[in-house]
Amino acid sequence: MVRNGRQQSVKVARRPELRLPDLTAWEGPELEPDGDYDGLEFADLDLAGQEGAGARFMDCAVRRCALDEAGLAKARILDSVLEGVRGVGTDLSGASLRDVELVDARLGGVQLHGAGLERVVVRGGKIDYLNLRKARLRDVVFEGCVLVEPDFAGAVLERVEFRDCALRGVDFSGVRMADVDLREAAVLEIARGVDALAGAVISPAQLFDLAPALASQLGVRVVPEPEPEPEP
Repeated sequence: MVRNGRQQSVKVARRPELRLPDLTAWEGPELEPDGDYDGLEFADLDLAGQEGAGARFMDCAVRRCALDEAGLAKARILDSVLEGVRGVGTDLSGASLRDVELVDARLGGVQLHGAGLERVVVRGGKIDYLNLRKARLRDVVFEGCVLVEPDFAGAVLERVEFRDCALRGVDFSGVRMADVDLREAAVLEIARGVDALAGAVISPAQLFDLAPALASQLGVRVVPEPEPEPEP
């Protein structure tokens, strides 16, 4: 990025620095709304359909658990790791994730609209139809993962990086960006919201790929040059 004749560096996202304490295995029958979970390990459990709306998870590890249709709206997940979780329709709408690592997840239709993510790393795995509409992302890194039709419409992204990940059919409609680094995305397919890329950084190759969409957004018609008239 060049501004006022000087090269400007892209601000790097701050990553979480997790140091989990010795954890105790969770032995409860089911999650509880507004529950308080501190220093616990949830491992190889079926949490599908359980209701933990408004719950607080602090210094926890959730490993290889099923989260299908789990109700975790407005939950607070702090200084925790989620590893190998799987499920469809997990509700994390309005949730707060701070200093969190999400590793090798296999999720579909995760509801994170209106959520707040700060110092979060999403590493590996695949997430289909991720709903981050009107969410707030600050210091978030997507690394080595596949995101199929993620929806960022109306979200605010600040210091967000996409590294060696595939963004397929992404919706950036109405997004506000600051220091969003897309240069290292392995795949960048923007379905909607090309006009909202102000504040993002892309590579020259990506600019070439996005040129038709950018021209369309600007109302520029791109047509072949006319054939030269034959000499008489």
